[in-house]
Amino acid sequence: MTSETKNYFEEGKWEELGVISSREILETRGPRLLGRVMLLLLVIFIIILFLPWRQTIPGRGRVTALRPEDRPQTVQNQIGGRIEHWAVREGQKVKKGDTILIISETSQSYFDPELPVRLQEQLAAKVGSEDAASQKMQATSAQIRAMTKGLYIKLNSARNKVRQAENYVDIDSADLVAVQKFYEISKSRLARYEAGYTNGLFSLTDIESRRLKLQEDNAKVISQQNKLNNSVQSLLNARIELDNIQAEYQQSLAKAQSDMSSALSSKVGAQGEISKLRNEISNTNIRRGLYVVRAPQTGFVVKTLKAGIGENIKEGESIATLQPETPQVAAEIYVDAMDVPLILNNSEVRIQFEGWPSVQFSGWPSVAVGTFSGKVSVIDLVSSQGGKYRLLVRPTNPVPANDQPWPLQLRQGSGVYGRVILRSVPLWYEIWRQLNGFPPSLEAEPDVQVGAK
Repeated sequence: MTSETKNYFEEGKWEELGVISSREILETRGPRLLGRVMLLLLVIFIIILFLPWRQTIPGRGRVTALRPEDRPQTVQNQIGGRIEHWAVREGQKVKKGDTILIISETSQSYFDPELPVRLQEQLAAKVGSEDAASQKMQATSAQIRAMTKGLYIKLNSARNKVRQAENYVDIDSADLVAVQKFYEISKSRLARYEAGYTNGLFSLTDIESRRLKLQEDNAKVISQQNKLNNSVQSLLNARIELDNIQAEYQQSLAKAQSDMSSALSSKVGAQGEISKLRNEISNTNIRRGLYVVRAPQTGFVVKTLKAGIGENIKEGESIATLQPETPQVAAEIYVDAMDVPLILNNSEVRIQFEGWPSVQFSGWPSVAVGTFSGKVSVIDLVSSQGGKYRLLVRPTNPVPANDQPWPLQLRQGSGVYGRVILRSVPLWYEIWRQLNGFPPSLEAEPDVQVGAK
């Protein structure tokens, strides 16, 4: 308040005081300053909205191994038995082939300590039976060869007899035709002589001579017919003899072949028994080697699943858990089904491990602290429980310049939080996408092959 205003106020000059007050009112700068500040904030906000924002797909999981043989496994015994001695303790390092457990036999079929010797004796007996069957087969084969050779000789002789009988039949047939011709000529001559005798040209003596000649020729025809019949019968007998020889050979051959089949059956049976005994001997030797349970690979005995001495264990029962020594560590994370089509093989991932302090920025992975770089190695083709899909993330090789390799102290099963890095978009677009529940944008079309590379 000025001195002039104070005087008017003390003197009660209220009207003059109002005029002076209107002149002396301070000019307020607050609204203008506020407007400028709000405008500046708006400009800054608009600028921020156009800043680049890196889209990510979050996922949680655990540390695992990239290869199946690097993951924790259970050591199993292949045969049932009784625990006799533990050769390891929990946490101990073992090499491939080292003894873990020694068991003893519990099956009655393998109690005999001389079982391999007994089986070898049975095998020798069966080998002798096979040799005897082979010798019988050789003797039968020699018999068949001798029979075949004898048959060849007999068949040649019988065929010669048949051909000889056929020749006799041909000769007798020709002779029959000849005597029949002579008989016909004699009949013709007798008829001419009888006609001449009627005319007085020939005497009765000539007629009688011709009649006697005709009787002789008729007798020759009958004799030749009988001879031909005998030749035909001889031919039939020769053919019957030939068929008889072949039938006898077939009968003898069938018997010999039956003996051969019997010997072959005995040999095959002996061979089957020999194979069975050899298999049993091999199984017995292998089984005795399985009394010692050995480490399948180099690693650490994490936990023994059986305890004590004298405890019986079944065939194929797990006895210990083994962790391989140098596994290829990977991160197993699970993402939503809506985001899986946007993930590519070899997509970049930022990994945060439990136990390693870190600050991870979703939109600006470059300023994240304490995170590690990874690449997507496997995308499952089917979903897991809960409808999520599993990703296997391997360490980036080579390690980026401003990054660090994955910690050597990582243990399988520890928790992992990861973000799959996608394309860069303006911040306003990301806010709009999040408000509308849209999936992230795709930078490139996914490959058809979504499995492991």
